Amino acid sequence: MGCLLGIDVGTGGTKAVVVDPARGGAMLGVGAAAYPLHTPQPTWAEQDPDDWWQATLAAVRQALKRSGIAGREIAGVGLSGQMQGSVFLDAADRVLRRALLWCDQRTGAVAEQFSQAIGQPRIVELTCNPLLMGSTASKILWLREHEPEIYDRVRRLLLPKDYVRLRLTGEHATDVTDASATALFDVAARVWSVEMVEALAVPREWLPPVYDSAAVAGRITAAAAEATGLAAGTPVVAGSGDDAASAVGCGAVEPGIVASSVGTSAVLLATSAQATVDPLMRLDLFCHAVPGRWQIIGATNAAGASLRWLKNSFGEVECAVAEHTGADVYDLLCQEAATVPPGSEGLIFLPHLLGMRTPIPDPRAAGAFYGIHLRHAKPHFVRAVFGGVAFGIRDSVEIFREMGVPLAQMRATGGGAKSALWRQIQADVTGLEHATVNVQESALYVTECAAFGAALLAGVGVGCYRDIAEACRATVRVETTSAPSAEHRAVYERNYRVYRAMTLAAHQLNESILRTGINCVSSSTATLAMSPLRCTQGKL
Repeated sequence: MGCLLGIDVGTGGTKAVVVDPARGGAMLGVGAAAYPLHTPQPTWAEQDPDDWWQATLAAVRQALKRSGIAGREIAGVGLSGQMQGSVFLDAADRVLRRALLWCDQRTGAVAEQFSQAIGQPRIVELTCNPLLMGSTASKILWLREHEPEIYDRVRRLLLPKDYVRLRLTGEHATDVTDASATALFDVAARVWSVEMVEALAVPREWLPPVYDSAAVAGRITAAAAEATGLAAGTPVVAGSGDDAASAVGCGAVEPGIVASSVGTSAVLLATSAQATVDPLMRLDLFCHAVPGRWQIIGATNAAGASLRWLKNSFGEVECAVAEHTGADVYDLLCQEAATVPPGSEGLIFLPHLLGMRTPIPDPRAAGAFYGIHLRHAKPHFVRAVFGGVAFGIRDSVEIFREMGVPLAQMRATGGGAKSALWRQIQADVTGLEHATVNVQESALYVTECAAFGAALLAGVGVGCYRDIAEACRATVRVETTSAPSAEHRAVYERNYRVYRAMTLAAHQLNESILRTGINCVSSSTATLAMSPLRCTQGKL
């Protein structure tokens, strides 16, 4: 039995891990390489696909070197990656422009235009999800409207990890989890939606073949072998989007075990045996990496991104200390936050720095602090950011409960899993036990969990494991648990009620500004529509 290689093409960088199935899934070597995020205009977010490829080469070489494993000893390769990014290729597979990312907000108007034209109920009927700003389909529509000279040259469309696959294998392919987020895919049937593709006039030949996540979808070419150190002919499985890969990597593949991934964004992923759609469209429904199962997903767009913003904007002292001592700057911020009592003495943060996804899809939403007094200092603000992200996660938990989704334990993944304080806050806010697993997190917002999950998918694809559940049982072990504190819960329950009212008020204010151009709140009928707490017209 050979070793396995998992590659995760993230927003901040690419990670690669070498995993040994014969040693219980031990990670023998890890490699990482970062790349820039381009913002040519406010709210725009782009990356150069060649940066992903160069980072993949560096990360794979580094992981192999650190593991002491020769490339020929890798039995299979799995891929994971950021979802919804759009790579536009010409007839010769040349990249035509930088990729538009999942967090790019330029497509809101065109998404709304086509949603009204087709009708969101019909779109949900075809794809199990609404057409939103982040959807790959919205990016295609934006390109057609704003860059027609590039649009006319497009012949292929790929997602981020699938562009790396193309460079590794020469094959155009994707998997059911990544395809689920395009708004062009029939999630219930696990095939491209012919009706949706035709309704948006997207050329069908642009879309790659779709595979189950553990299916082999290509082999390492001679050129890629020379570039990476892998052996030519090594199987590469279809892989999955990063959320699904993280769920596999932490063993959240059975109903009741929920993956809580806190990285750039915070994603809560529950496993379902049915393709159950939230009737109010507050949650996403995507295919799971496990065949015949689906993932119900709630998201807070700016989780780690909020803390990174705070660090970059106000953490010059901590950054200087970290540089001088070699300490992790996020560890220093966590230590400061730990000096503040639960609830940050009434300071509450709305984590909507990249718009809002759950419970109100609103790309124009903005972040805010509420309840500031002279007593509040930087540690209060840091802890308030931790709490605000946890409240965003609680919003998804409440909708899961409303839908009858089983909730027994949350498994912490993503770089945020490294922070014991943040894990405890999430447990206190949600009332659910928070567990960590044996997959190590290198630092805040740098995670191996998705890459590890991708490696397990490769193991299933090449026959190391019978199925994904067996792969998880053989390799994933709970290491620590954080139980909710009854004393802390009472504090957070009060703050959560204020947070919910703030969310609705901010949404109503934003809608009023857009309608009237003035900053007064009208009698909007928008609601958060969640049980057991229901906010309507700014009242709980």
